[in-house]
Amino acid sequence: MGLDVGQPLANARMVCPDLQVFDADEPADAKLLSDVADWCDRFTPLVALNAPHGLFLDVSGCAHLFGGEAAMMRTVCASLERQGFEVNAAIASTPVCARTLSRVTKGRIVAEGDEAKAVNALPVWTLGADETITRGLRRAGLKTIGDVASRAPHEITARFGVDFISVLQQALGQNDAPISPRKPLPDYMVEKRFAEPISTDCVIAAALSSLAQMLIAAMDRAGKGARMLEASFFRTDGAVRSISVQTGQPVTKPGFIDRLFRERLDALADPLDPGFGFDLIRLSASRTEIVVQEQRDFDTRSQDNDEIAALIDRIAARIGGKRVIVHLPQDTHIPERATIAASAQHHLAAATHAAWPERVDSEPPLRPLQLFERPEEIKVIADFPHGPPAQFNWRRAQHRIARVEGPERIAMEWWTQSPGTNPIENKEARTRDYFRIEDGEGCRFWLYREGIYDREVTTFRWFIQGVFA
Repeated sequence: MGLDVGQPLANARMVCPDLQVFDADEPADAKLLSDVADWCDRFTPLVALNAPHGLFLDVSGCAHLFGGEAAMMRTVCASLERQGFEVNAAIASTPVCARTLSRVTKGRIVAEGDEAKAVNALPVWTLGADETITRGLRRAGLKTIGDVASRAPHEITARFGVDFISVLQQALGQNDAPISPRKPLPDYMVEKRFAEPISTDCVIAAALSSLAQMLIAAMDRAGKGARMLEASFFRTDGAVRSISVQTGQPVTKPGFIDRLFRERLDALADPLDPGFGFDLIRLSASRTEIVVQEQRDFDTRSQDNDEIAALIDRIAARIGGKRVIVHLPQDTHIPERATIAASAQHHLAAATHAAWPERVDSEPPLRPLQLFERPEEIKVIADFPHGPPAQFNWRRAQHRIARVEGPERIAMEWWTQSPGTNPIENKEARTRDYFRIEDGEGCRFWLYREGIYDREVTTFRWFIQGVFA
């Protein structure tokens, strides 16, 4: 219709009076380009964005799966055109050369070593350089890439910079720079293509099971097990759905992989929608570890950790790994810092061998079973300013004290405070006097008074930090 990218709107309306104009939605364009990149993962796992309108696909070692480079390019372009896209594509030994060719030609394949011959006659704007550089080249009489290449490199560098000469050399095949794939290449990957799309749960489960066996066999030859697995489902309409699971120990059994993905699929808030069917399912191990064979004895207790780890993996697959935690002791006497919550999948061994303070069975616990994340301030009525409380109000309820144990003084870690810090002004540096309190109804609480008793201080701030079972 005689319209070009970058043409002024007034000129475009003179050429096409019925032209409809819409505001550009750059976030939506970026999302669409990302979706197309996901769809292109079916051809190669190495897909990089060339915003705002292009993609780089590293097809090294993949073309033979689709009948050669020409057949692969026709398949990609035809599939995208059926989805409503206008597509130009080219294949070359360098990404910049392929991108340059795709801007003016369609379906061009350049053999290695013929890059300069292929791009010499192309206009300089196809290099994708800044508009200022393109305008400067035209003013200098350099209208084609061949004209620019005929000049000495130091002349071009002095006038237009090192970055432009690097792009020019890559377009001519004299230099190369790797692409930056959107996703890291997995350690192991297996996939299964279907002549007819599949959509039933039983067929999808059977496909995943066969892929799990293939993946385990590939890792077993290298003595490795999977720690992170991802299943990708490619629909015929271009949509891609990926589901990942993690494990606490290297997985070496296909049946366990089946069970993990079954738990994950059953727990999805947004169920896996096959639409018109999946034509490709891929299973990959993005993180693997060497499997260390351990000698086992006849004691069944030695198998407990394996069963616990498997249980944690199944629960994590259903509700998420961040929700399954273990507590690890820390070398500090500050109550709220005595433990940290860590992922059970990655710290189960540390939790198993953690050294916790021992307690005599006949004595009551000195620390409450439930500690609050943050101490809650309460209102206390005390018989004496420095003595235990007589009653206190907490969460709109009044508690009368029947029994009191304490005080237990815990000083803050002064050596961790900044030099010159005033303990009176710094709440974290104040000494605490803890009391174990029991009210008339038998409820037991852990309270503390902030600060050290002084004759000049008649009021203190009181906090409740935990509740005994």
